[in-house]
This record gives sequence, C-alpha cells and structure tokens, in this order.
Amino acid sequence: MVSLGIDCGTQSTKTLALDWETGEILASAHQPYGFIPNLPPGSMEQHPQDWVTASEQTVLSVLEKLGTRKEEVFAIGVSGQQHGLVLLDAQDKVVRPAKLWCDSSTVFQCAEITEYFGGADRVFSLLGNTLLPAYTAPKILWIRENEPDNWKTTTTVLLPHDYLNFWLTGEKRMEYGDASGTALMDIRSRTWCRPVCDFIAPHLMGKLPPLHSSLKPAGTLREELRIRWGLSHAPSVGSGGGDNMMSAIGTGNLHPGMITASLGTSGTLFAYSTEPVLDPKGEVSAFCDSTDAWLPLVCTMNVTLVTERMRNLFEWSHNLYEENASSVPAGAEGLLLLPYLSGERAPNLPHSTGVLYGITNNNLTKSHLSRAAIEGVTLGLGYGLHRFRELGLTPTEIHLTGGGSKSPLWRQICANIFKTPVVCLQNSESAGLGAAIQAGGLANSSSLKDATVRFVHADESTRTLPTEKESELYQNLLERSYKLRRVLQEGSFL
Repeated sequence: MVSLGIDCGTQSTKTLALDWETGEILASAHQPYGFIPNLPPGSMEQHPQDWVTASEQTVLSVLEKLGTRKEEVFAIGVSGQQHGLVLLDAQDKVVRPAKLWCDSSTVFQCAEITEYFGGADRVFSLLGNTLLPAYTAPKILWIRENEPDNWKTTTTVLLPHDYLNFWLTGEKRMEYGDASGTALMDIRSRTWCRPVCDFIAPHLMGKLPPLHSSLKPAGTLREELRIRWGLSHAPSVGSGGGDNMMSAIGTGNLHPGMITASLGTSGTLFAYSTEPVLDPKGEVSAFCDSTDAWLPLVCTMNVTLVTERMRNLFEWSHNLYEENASSVPAGAEGLLLLPYLSGERAPNLPHSTGVLYGITNNNLTKSHLSRAAIEGVTLGLGYGLHRFRELGLTPTEIHLTGGGSKSPLWRQICANIFKTPVVCLQNSESAGLGAAIQAGGLANSSSLKDATVRFVHADESTRTLPTEKESELYQNLLERSYKLRRVLQEGSFL
C-alpha cells in the first residue's frame, strides 16, 4: 500500500509517496511558484490556482514514477501553509488572491479587534491566544474594510489546506489543528468564538465551514480526479492540517518531552501536549495539533534568512561559511547580534530592526560576523524554549529540521543554547511525510503514534549533546541578549 503526502508551502508544493509497509519514500516531486508581484508594502499574496496546478502536476509526476504501484495508493494527505485566507463565492470560485501568513498588512486590524474587546487580556480569555498579524481573523477584517465588494461576494472562508481538500474531495470542512491558527476559535473548547466572529464580520459564522475532529478523513478523491489520474479506485483523503501540525507528525513529535526545532528561513519550536498550553504574554501560540491534542508553538521570523544574507554578502559557499564560523570561539568574542531583519514575532516586535552590539577591533571580521549570525538567531529560538520551560514544558530531546540543521557547528550551538540533546531525522520532508502518515493512519484505523514509531527515524550520526562549558557561556549570553533588548525597547529603539 502507498500513501501520498502533498506539502503546499509558500515557495513550492511537494508530493511524496510513502510505502506503508516499509516506510520507504518511493518517489517525490516538487513544483515552485512565487508571490504576486508589485503589491503594497506588507502585502503577500498568491493565487490558490497555483497551489492546485502544482499539486496536480506533482501528484501526476509521482504516480508516473510509481508505475504499476500507483494502483496501491489508498490515501492522500495535505499539509498547507498556516493562516492563509481563501475566499469563495456562491459558485465556489475564488473571489480574490489568498492573503498569506507572512502578510503583515493587518497590524491595524489586530489593534482594532484588541481595542474593541478591551485589551489583549480579554482577547486571550476568549481565544486562548492573543492577536498577531499572521493569523486569519485580522485578514478577514482587512478584506471587509478595504474590499467590501469582495467580502459581500464571499460565501465561504477556507484555509489553504482546506481549499486543496475541497479540490480533492468536493467537501468543505476545517479540522481543529489548522483552525486553531485562525484566531477565530477558542482552542480550549475547539469551537468557533462567536463574539470575535460577530465583531469581525456580520454573518461570518455562516461562512465558516463546520469544525471536525482531526482524526476523521476529509472524504474520498473526486471521481473526475480519479479518472484523470488513471486510478482504478478512489483513495481516502485525510483531514490534513497546517504545515506545523503535519511536521509534528512527520518528526515523531507525539509524546510529551519531544520538541521539534525548524531552522528554516524563519524558525519554529513546537511541542506535544495533552492539555492546552496558554501563554498570557502571547509569545507561545496555543494551537491544537492534528491528532486532537495540542501544539504549543513559538515562531521567530529570522533564522537562515539572516545567515544566508551574511553568506551571500561574503560570497561564500556553505562549506566556507561553516569553516569561517567554526574558527571563532563560542560567543564570537563579545559580538552579539539581535537578528531582527524582518521584525520579530517572539518577542512580538513587528517593526524592529537588527542590532549588532559589542564591536571591537578584534571581532570585526567576517568570521566573527558569521558566527554571531548563527548564535544570534539560535539565541532567538533559545528565548522561545525558555518560555516553554516557564510554561511547564520540559524538553528531553529536540528533533532538528530545516536547512540549518545540516551544519554540525549549528547543531552543536543548538545543543548548547537549548541545554538539550539534538538530532536530525533520516527524512527531512517532515510536513509531506506527516501528511502521508496521517492520511494512511486514518484510512486504515492505525494509531498515529505507532505509525510514527515505524516511519520516523533519527539520524544517529547527527546526534549532538550539550557541553557544560559552552552551555554555561550561552546561558549567560541569553540573559545578556534579554537585557540588551529590554534597554532598547524602553528607549524606543526597537
């Protein structure tokens, strides 16, 4: 038997085929796309049709590579970029391009919603989360206020992965995991929050699809697609979920004490919890996961975004960057970077800029700058992990994913800053793998935890343990970075 996982991201869509007996990835394909150009500052949008086209092209490519084994495809799962807003009219046609998670044009709407309800504490009491520009709710208010005709035409509100599920099955629904990132749902009760919905738009509740357990399939493949794809039977389509929820499954993060850290363009930390983990500061997002449990998550905006800018500035290969950064001792001899090149989400500093502190004659070198960049972005994730610990989440092991995890130096810096063993996984496509595992498990009533034990394996050659001396140095550096940020914030420099 074969399960397909479709991972629809902001830069491309990837599809993989998982052998349900052996765990082997039998085939994969990807299709890139871009953003709509020349939009106003802060706006980031894509055409949902681009996702559909890329999904179909990659699925067809994978089916062709499977050959006769394509008849074994029994399940399809979708991972989608979180928070994006897809609007459909009465004929189920897309009303306008989708506003994406990285769209920051909704800062005013976040403030408007928060002020109406009497402050962040009241919003938190209603939703279990505070408002961030990335979330879906302020995007809806933005549409209603700035494009009233488009909102009047809208009859259905979906998230990116819901739209792909609708294309695959003809069914409109929303599962708890992805829905928890809309800021329209009380994550504790897993129900739409009527006061918030009613303020954002009259009759919004009637435009939201029904909420369902993440452990129920979305439906079966539409007959039109089954025929076009040359399949003799219609596979089950899993509930799917947001990319972080699917990555949790794809990294085996279904047990207390396990944490996943992604070192991509931006950075994420997320954990598994059997109870909601609520952060009154709003720095930890209190999401549901896609197994009907909870997924506390921290997101930082600046990780390989920063190191790649530095690498390109010096015109180095990745190996040369690693070599130069490794030549400098831990702490970069006092050079400290607050890496807020794109503002920051944790802590919530959307309009902040980067700060390079502690420059001397000795440390103003390319090598020191390269190491300070790695340390600075990892200290940002360390801040998030510190907040996890304050909320009662104690890590025992951290699974690393993303491009930065390929660096042995970076893995050691992570282990020392996190004060926890870190290890990479044998399969780096965690979101697509998670979607394939979830869909396959739901189709044949398998335990998702058992499935991850079978299919998700650590790459033991990458396991890295913290070292006492450097770990202590980085804990001091974490405190120093906190103090520097506080002083700059109080002086209105961030």
